[in-house]
Amino acid sequence: MTKADFEFIRQLIQKESGMILDTEKRYLAETRLGRLAELEGYGSTSMMVRELQNGERSGVLARKAVEAMTIAETLFFRDMHPFDALRKVVLPDLVAKRAAERRLTIWSAACATGQEPYSIAMILQEEFSALKDWAVSIIASDISMASLERAKEGRFRQIEVNRGLPAALLIKYFSQTGSEWQAKKEIQRMIDFRRINLTEPWPYLPLFDVVLLRNVLIYFDVETKKAILGKIRRQLRPPGYLFLGSSETTMNLDAGFERVDFEHGACFRLVRT
Repeated sequence: MTKADFEFIRQLIQKESGMILDTEKRYLAETRLGRLAELEGYGSTSMMVRELQNGERSGVLARKAVEAMTIAETLFFRDMHPFDALRKVVLPDLVAKRAAERRLTIWSAACATGQEPYSIAMILQEEFSALKDWAVSIIASDISMASLERAKEGRFRQIEVNRGLPAALLIKYFSQTGSEWQAKKEIQRMIDFRRINLTEPWPYLPLFDVVLLRNVLIYFDVETKKAILGKIRRQLRPPGYLFLGSSETTMNLDAGFERVDFEHGACFRLVRT
């Protein structure tokens, strides 16, 4: 991939997804787009870039290129501390506050191949049996249709379940099918998977009690971060909790959130007015 090819790809990714692709990520672009070029039948990545610039297939191909570059690595119960906070503090608080209406809605944004929403579903099943009679909904979204298709299938390779998923939960909530593990219906039916590009107009969404947008804002410029946080704030209903990545914050981006510290980490909550 030439320097000019990479610069074109950087501009394409930012235009289509809002993501800023740093110059040091050129190696990643070469690897992922090289694989895509091979799958699409091009002799080289540069040939595919020429098609993206000029060809009749540029629309479909651009989507595939963006998806190839935005596929994120994830795992079950990633970083663990946010899930401890959900289990010990956030969900008990919300269960008490929503007792009259008996409704709870959670959004796992940028869910990749689905490990995060499945982790949330298992927490709800394991720790909150009182919610069985509630209207509980987990919406999980991503920009990548390829990732969403995998997430909907709920089928994970052995190496994937080995990363963060306790053996007891694996046996309880998944069935082994050959060398893969299939999520059981009791957690699969709790999740509604949707394609959402965070930087484009969002489809209709319900008001949420919890939003998880972890390790995503780091890829956007300041103005895009502000726009996304503003939309999330308006999509939350008080007390409204937002989980970001450990290196991410709402500080100096959106004054509508306050930091809530836990034993090992923090989240953000709508400012009380």
